[in-house]
Amino acid sequence: MKILISNDDGIAANGIRVLTERLSKYHEVYVVAPDRERSAAGHSLTLHTPLRVEEIEPSMHGAKRTWVTTGTPGDCVKLAINAILSKDEMPDIVISGINHGPNLGSDILYSGTVSCALEGAMMGFPSVAVSLASMECEYEDFKFSAKFVNALLEKMKNYPFPKRSILNINVPSLSADDIAGVEITELGGKMFTNKYEKRIDPRGKIYYWMAGELVTEPEDAKTDIAAVRNNKISITPVTFDMTNENTINSLANELCAGDKCNWI
Repeated sequence: MKILISNDDGIAANGIRVLTERLSKYHEVYVVAPDRERSAAGHSLTLHTPLRVEEIEPSMHGAKRTWVTTGTPGDCVKLAINAILSKDEMPDIVISGINHGPNLGSDILYSGTVSCALEGAMMGFPSVAVSLASMECEYEDFKFSAKFVNALLEKMKNYPFPKRSILNINVPSLSADDIAGVEITELGGKMFTNKYEKRIDPRGKIYYWMAGELVTEPEDAKTDIAAVRNNKISITPVTFDMTNENTINSLANELCAGDKCNWI
């Protein structure tokens, strides 16, 4: 299997290095990643400055080829598929990660990791985002998550991957023996409250620091947040098709009753 790996933590992050090392033992891996951390970049693209790309020699941790770019996570996947990879190097799947820190609930809207995978899905490639639900980021911390991803690829090799969708995976930061299983989940609410601390700098100027508190959810909720808190690996299918189908008919009846939509 040919795999394109990218991330939002940057080319030097331990998560992408461990994932590349693991998957390269079994698959043909190509890496295109940002030159520095791009966490919370969302689905931004670079439009007004040149994108620099440099191939790294020797390639990273067993990958066939590795490139580093000045772009965002979305840029990396878009560039890789449309400009960098040859026809013979096109991926069978795009994997973003392993992110250090969770990507759960509605907070995925800000996530560069998730957006990286969504970019692959938007171009028609099966895509997965993987996060370690911990702020620890030592090399060893990511090894179980990488092992799980490799096992997942084998498990899903005959699965017709959903169109216009990705799988968003969050792995608890626990030893294999302490993982309570896998759960297919829906997105939870917000991970953190919207709270800012007002502070004053040494020169007497006011500034603000985001300091939200963790939001709790019922333990039996079928959400990604609850699953991780219950020591389970959460797998959430996420679509970029954001049309609210349930509202189309009622909105049309309200604004265009009797086919009269020319009321402006």
